[in-house]
Amino acid sequence: MSITSVNETPPARSQDTRWEAVLRRDPEADGRFFYAVLTTGVYCHPSCAARTPLRDNVSFHETREAAERAGFRPCKRCRPDLPPRREREAALVAEVCRALDSAEEQSRLDVLAAGHGLSVRHLHRVFRRVTGVTPRAYTAARRQGRVQAYLAAGDSVTEAIYGAGFGSAGRFYEAALAMLGMAPSIYRKGGAGETLGYAVGPCALGQVLVAATARGVCAILLGDSPAGLRTELERRFPGATRSEAGPEVQAWLQTVIRLVDDPLEAPGSELPLDIRGTAFQRRVWEALRGIPPGSTASYAEIAERIGRPGAARAVAGACAANPLAVAIPCHRVVPAGGGVGGYRWGVERKRTLLDREHQ
Repeated sequence: MSITSVNETPPARSQDTRWEAVLRRDPEADGRFFYAVLTTGVYCHPSCAARTPLRDNVSFHETREAAERAGFRPCKRCRPDLPPRREREAALVAEVCRALDSAEEQSRLDVLAAGHGLSVRHLHRVFRRVTGVTPRAYTAARRQGRVQAYLAAGDSVTEAIYGAGFGSAGRFYEAALAMLGMAPSIYRKGGAGETLGYAVGPCALGQVLVAATARGVCAILLGDSPAGLRTELERRFPGATRSEAGPEVQAWLQTVIRLVDDPLEAPGSELPLDIRGTAFQRRVWEALRGIPPGSTASYAEIAERIGRPGAARAVAGACAANPLAVAIPCHRVVPAGGGVGGYRWGVERKRTLLDREHQ
């Protein structure tokens, strides 16, 4: 078919916007329009990685059908005759996730990659780009969730091992501490047998409680009264033995109070942390620890930093689940549109923290 001049020509302003999207290779524009190149006779997605054509040789089309009616053929590189790459990759990763939920990760990933005509390395890269985590981390997080659900429901440790997909008890116990933060039998009993030392003291935000295991600080809670904070700690660790802390935790409490009172000077890195969360939450919390005092980032920016563009809402959820106030500075994450946004310990506390850091 010869290329014709038939074309639904959009307004000049719209054409300028579309051309800018082509120059940026903007994946968000894929599917919204297509561009065609007169000299090559092909049409492309805006995100196509092919060499940028001259503007005078480019026309824009609302649909792939319109581009083909005008005589253009689909680009073999970006495949505009198929759904946008992001949709194709999302569908691929969804299929991989369903398989990984019920299979050994490494061997199954090999099979899946071969079945799609991909290398393991390429599938690994696509998986991480879409989900923000590696297949191994995804599998570990899903197993963690299943283990926790089985144990919380009162199932035996053996039932949890095989119900969560572990092939052997040995592999389960190797991963148990990282997944649960404690022995499986202790987790099953709500932390029974684990000892928590805690200390409570006044700070500029009211009262603060610091709790620690033998591995480090596992909770930093803010509130209005010592009694309320002790109740929250009991809710988090219902079966653990809780006791007033010794000198070490008292010293960590003073470090936390300094973080609140003088965030620009206090050395928060002195705190050993016993961080417990899903793979996604830990990625978010690690990104939050990279925000320096006096700076902020939006939920969308954090999502970008962890390789999960579009996951701003999930980032907000991870911030809300943060058990380590100030040490993991979720108060430094704010909405892109302005304002301070939400804070699990109260918006006024968040505003106070941000004001102190900007002094």
